[in-house]
Amino acid sequence: MRCLVTGAAGFVGSPLVKRLHEEKVCDLVVTTRSATPAFPDDVRHFPIDITDRTDWAGALEGVDVIVHLAARVHIMNDRAADPLAEFRRTNTAATLNLAEQAARTGLKRFVFVSTIKVNGEENDRPFRHDDTPKPIDPYGISKLESETGLREIAARTGMDVVIIRPPLVYGPGARGNFALLTGLVRKRIPLPFASLKNRRTLVAVQNLVDLIITCMAHPAAGGEIFLAGDGEDLSTPALISGIAVGLGVKPMLVPFPSAVLHMAAKAVGKEAVYQRLCGSLQVDISQARDVLGWSPVVTPREGLKLAVK
Repeated sequence: MRCLVTGAAGFVGSPLVKRLHEEKVCDLVVTTRSATPAFPDDVRHFPIDITDRTDWAGALEGVDVIVHLAARVHIMNDRAADPLAEFRRTNTAATLNLAEQAARTGLKRFVFVSTIKVNGEENDRPFRHDDTPKPIDPYGISKLESETGLREIAARTGMDVVIIRPPLVYGPGARGNFALLTGLVRKRIPLPFASLKNRRTLVAVQNLVDLIITCMAHPAAGGEIFLAGDGEDLSTPALISGIAVGLGVKPMLVPFPSAVLHMAAKAVGKEAVYQRLCGSLQVDISQARDVLGWSPVVTPREGLKLAVK
């Protein structure tokens, strides 16, 4: 089997390519935006600027499976004049251009790594794979449009499409709110989250990589949507405590009324940050368990230790 991984130098792409190569899962073809990243000699590397006009002929030669990771990711304080247009350009139009060309070559399977933001931003019950999509921000909208377009191509051409929707992915080198929390815990700064009772599903990069590899070859994966997760949800205080254990420090958690914390965040224009840190977002991963027989390979405790090691 020959597989193509786009975004191969990214946060998820790097450990995915490493494991695929070490375990000799397939003959590897990878793409990145620049020629700089170094890969083993037996990995075919194509520096490609992914757009809706990219010619994929060389990279697609002999490829059986694509794992499409390359994307314009969620951006806090996006300064683009039209964020939705920018997300659509990279995440939707460029993805569908790749899929159309791949289908014409007879590609067997297209594994698309989407986002839980397709389901929504928060919930009072775990999101399921078959819930009606309710994306709110431009990133989530662009990913849903990609999913819709991919399913249309699959129906028209017979190409298998597998969709994976991860929540927040953490691991070595993680950025965003996870990096922010890790930095605060490392500095032993008191954090006013001890009173929070929220629940959030996260996914360790090791678990996401394992699910992707399972979806690449499992005969029952075609045409399915899988939500990713660690199989154990955490509150924000539990997340902070897990980070602290990994760092070998004592968590500095102090009680503070969540309603007051929410009001303060809203007053300074940080309500979105509050929601991502303090709100609840749970994910039901039973579809992956039932259809694929898959289960997470690391626990949150193990994943957090590896992430901050």
